[in-house]
Formats: sequence, C-alpha cells, structure tokens
Amino acid sequence: MKNLGEASFVLSIKILRDLSQSILRLSQESYIDKVLDKFSMKDSKPRDTPIAIGDKFSIKQCPNNDLERIQMQKIPYASGVGSLMYPQICTRPDITFVVGVLGRYLSNSEMQH
Repeated sequence: MKNLGEASFVLSIKILRDLSQSILRLSQESYIDKVLDKFSMKDSKPRDTPIAIGDKFSIKQCPNNDLERIQMQKIPYASGVGSLMYPQICTRPDITFVVGVLGRYLSNSEMQH
C-alpha cells in the first residue's frame, strides 16, 4: 500500500473539499459531459427541473405499428436512460424520478419519451 494523499477524483466523481468551511462536494460534471457528447446533446440547454409541470407519459405514446418500432430501434433510448442511472445514484438524486419514469418505456419507447 502507498499513501497517495487525498483523493480528488474517484470513479469519474470529482471530490472538492473546503476545510475552512467544512464543505465536501461531489461532482460528475465530466461524466455528464461525456454522456452528452455520446448522444450528440452537447449543445442542449440546462433546465431547473428535468421534467416540466404537465408533462405526461403513457402507454398511448408508445409505437403503434412496426414502422414506428423500426424507427425507434435506431435511437439508443435504453442506453441514454442507462447512462443517467449512474449519476442519479451517486450525485444527482434530483433526476431519480424522471429516470424512473423514462425507464418504464425501455422496451417500447417513442420520440416523446
């Protein structure tokens, strides 16, 4: 074993300490940036809430025919939702509800999801 000092980055989580104010902060900004790059969403705009009031998701929005299902197979929806599960667990509990809602449609998603 070797003492390498205080950890500053572990499992794509940046550890920020301010001992004078007794603050410990965890950030996954670099991981989230990589996910945005992977899904070509780097230019998307941040929002205060991940889901707007009045947004509804239901089984009625799922594909109704084979053509719609084939179109959705080209979109990595399950991979996108899965990529959000890691930050939801580690540093972003604020997105837990939305990831859970979107996860209900992994096998039969539509563009609205």
